Amino acid sequence: MNLTAALRKSLTTSPTAAAVAYAGLVLALLAMIISSIVDILDQRAAVASAAAMLEQLDGRKAPAPGGRPADVGMPSGSAFLEGATVTVAGAALLQRVAGAVTKLGGNVLSSQLDVQGTHSKAGFVSMVASCELDQPALQPLIYDLEAGMPFLFIDQLTVQAPTTSSGEGKLRILLAVSGQWQGAK
Repeated sequence: MNLTAALRKSLTTSPTAAAVAYAGLVLALLAMIISSIVDILDQRAAVASAAAMLEQLDGRKAPAPGGRPADVGMPSGSAFLEGATVTVAGAALLQRVAGAVTKLGGNVLSSQLDVQGTHSKAGFVSMVASCELDQPALQPLIYDLEAGMPFLFIDQLTVQAPTTSSGEGKLRILLAVSGQWQGAK
């Protein structure tokens, strides 16, 4: 007699063995169902977490009552440096960078405007500034310059740590920034 025939004969002749086999089968199926539900809930939580992180990174806001997304995160102003001449546009660039540094509690030690540089033919105005700034304010400064209006590009960033033995003090920063000028209108 083969094994399946022997198992079938023992289950049909013994009601206890049949009940135990049935209970085991039901428990196995319940375990599979519970495991599947837990997996689905974990996947939903991961998707919700990823969506929340994406919204935070994108800076999205809730939709406005009219159904269109609110443009609250979009900076206002022109994307280009304003000014009737390249010198006025350069002054606006210097003012924008100096304003961003002082807003974060830093000092501009020196600055130099480059209106005749390699980018000037493409309509770009460049500047170099030497600044002092606290370390926690460095990342907000870079974000403010690159994410605000007018669109500015950080061409070079050199950071020197404080020279005191305690490590306290302000960072010395050499910052090269450029922005595009459309020309006289």
